[in-house]
Amino acid sequence: MWLVTTILAAIAVTTIWYIKPKIYKLDILSLMLWGTSIMILVDHILGYEGGEFIELETNGLITSGTLLGIVMLIPIFVIWEIILIISKPKGKIIGGK
Repeated sequence: MWLVTTILAAIAVTTIWYIKPKIYKLDILSLMLWGTSIMILVDHILGYEGGEFIELETNGLITSGTLLGIVMLIPIFVIWEIILIISKPKGKIIGGK
């Protein structure tokens, strides 16, 4: 299920990227999400031993596949926020003079 969660996030961000202004650097976020989706897909393909391809539960610390997908998205959004903070022009404040 974490594969589905990541792909849905990648599709959503890519769609928003076409609509919103480019100041939010959604292209970088979209690339990070698609890269993560591809890595998870490759992991699923290489680790497939029969049975369900999309698992709803895991054997790890986080047992819910959906929750695992959300937890995997958190570092991506944190890195994207850091990129936004670093790349913001120093003299411009949103809503300021």
